[in-house]
Parts: sequence; structure tokens; C-alpha cells
Amino acid sequence: MSDVAIAEAAADEVQRRTDALHDAAVVCDLTLPWGPGYANQDTVLARFRQSGIDFVSLTIGLDRMSLEQTIRHIAAERARFAALEPEGYVLAESVEDILKAKHAGKLAVGFHFQGSNPLAGDPKMVGLYYRLGVRHMLFAYNQRNMAADGCHEDSDCGLSRYGRALVREMNRVGMIVDCTHTGHRSTMDIVELSADPVMFSHSNAWSLVPHDRNIKDDQIDACAARGGLIGINGVGHFLAEDMVATPEAMFRHVDYMVSRIGWQHVSIGIDHVYYGEQMAARRAANPDTFPKGYPAGGRLASYLAPEDLRAVTGLMVRHGYPDAAVRGILGENFLALARRVWKPVATA
Repeated sequence: MSDVAIAEAAADEVQRRTDALHDAAVVCDLTLPWGPGYANQDTVLARFRQSGIDFVSLTIGLDRMSLEQTIRHIAAERARFAALEPEGYVLAESVEDILKAKHAGKLAVGFHFQGSNPLAGDPKMVGLYYRLGVRHMLFAYNQRNMAADGCHEDSDCGLSRYGRALVREMNRVGMIVDCTHTGHRSTMDIVELSADPVMFSHSNAWSLVPHDRNIKDDQIDACAARGGLIGINGVGHFLAEDMVATPEAMFRHVDYMVSRIGWQHVSIGIDHVYYGEQMAARRAANPDTFPKGYPAGGRLASYLAPEDLRAVTGLMVRHGYPDAAVRGILGENFLALARRVWKPVATA
């Protein structure tokens, strides 16, 4: 057999294994923005289904949303997915729901918050939101709020007393504590205080790209040491110095985390932005929220798409990752964390 034929056979085998693993895995994406009025919401979820993704967690609440706005948005989206269930979409509130949806060939969707302001300063809202399907929440979106500093604050204060109360209440209810977008010291406080493992649902390695939204090695190590999880995102300006999102750039961050803390602590949070013009306008209008390291002048950013995730799987295969590691990173690691933390709604 010629060298060319050998190379082609090897490439075919990599593709065969990639497709088999990606199709068999329970593929979970921990972050898809889902605020009110985002363009293209009527078409984006179909792309996730067609890309072989089985579960995606939607950002249903944001720091810029009030309690009333958030409740109304949740009500509207719960009604949306109830109507969409015959078309193959399921609102998942347990690991069993996700697995049943996978078996039925449906896309499971969940809810989370990017910021704790929708609680309006009341920790008791955690239980109510949990009953409404919210399964993880990060504390501060880039800027300081009542609970914590954001990652773009000039200060680096730790959790407030209110923030500490939120950690305790989330632990009691079974809501996963998310450290993404939150200031360095606040995240370290969260990891130390939380009785349950925590996660960074969509955060990349600062050592590879020194952006304030990325996380440093001590944050990575502390999260993993307590059994936590880090989801790698697909945002160009967090992935690469040239701000271009590619499967290779995403795999580089996956591989860094795997080498540092082990594949059992790594997952995927693509954070795909399907409403690029709206997001570019928001960045331009809010320089305090997005102060540096972002595409300038209203320029559209580069984002990994759900269709690109299979190529990331292929890179893991080509770099010799064992099947268990690939399945874990694609979704099983998140399901293991959810099994450990989520509790029956009756306890909320």
C-alpha cells in the first residue's frame, strides 16, 4: 500500500471514529444566549439539532434584566417549548429528561442565568427560579453587582454577605454555582465556600489568551480540586489573539485544560452568538461592560457555530484522546456534575 493510500485510510478511520463518538455521545452545550428579542431565535435551535447536539442550556436571565422582566421571559419561553415539544424540543429539568430526549431524537433545552440581578436582592428567589427550570447561575456579568465583582472591574473584591448567602441557598436548592464572567477573588471565594462543586460554564484559559474574561490557572486548579467543571467557549476574542474562532483554537483551550486538570473536569459551553449585529451594537453602546479586548467600532465578532463542534471532536480523536475522554468532554462530565448537584424540585 502506498503512503498516500495509508494516509487516506488513516484519515477515513479518524472520521469514522469521530462520527461514531459524536453521534453516540450525549452532547451538551452549557451556554446559548437567549435574551428577549434576539434575532434568529426561530431558526438557531434547529441548527443545534442538525449538528448532533442533544442538550443546550439557554441564558434565560441577565444582569440587565429586572425580576419582572425575567419572570415574564421565563413564562414566555416555557410556553414556547411546550408548544414546540411535538416538533422535537423538550424542556429538560433533570438528567433523566436529557437522556430521554436523546433516546427519542429530540433536543433538550435547559435554563440558566448570566448574572444574579434577576433575584432583586432576595436569596429566596433561588428556589422559585429553580422550580421554573433554572439550573445554574453565574453571579456577576463583567461588572460589579450586589453579590460580587465582575471580571472587568478595576477592583478585585470578594463576595459580599449577600453573595455568600446566594452560594448557601443555591447549595441548599441544588442549583449549580457558575463562576463565569465573575471577578477573580469572588470566584475563589465561591469555590472555597460552596459545599457542592462549581463550574465555569463558558470560560477559556488566560494563559493562552490573556483576556480578562478568561480564567487563570489558580481558578482552574481550585475549581477542579473541588470536583468542578470548566466549559470551553467558542468566542473568537477569548479563543485567539487574532480573535478568529476556529475548531483548532477551541481545541487548543480544551487541550490546555485536559493537560492541566484532567479530561474529567472539562466540558463545552460554545456561547454561540447568532444575533451578531445586535451583539456588536450592544458592545459599542456599553463600553463599561465590554471595556477592552473586544472587536472595536461595532465590528462583528467571530463565533464558533454548532456545526463546528464535530470538527472539535475530530481534533480530540486525531490527538489520541480515548473514547471515554471524548464522551466526557462532549457531555458526560456535565451530566455527572448535574447528577451530583441537582435536587428534586420538591426540595426547592
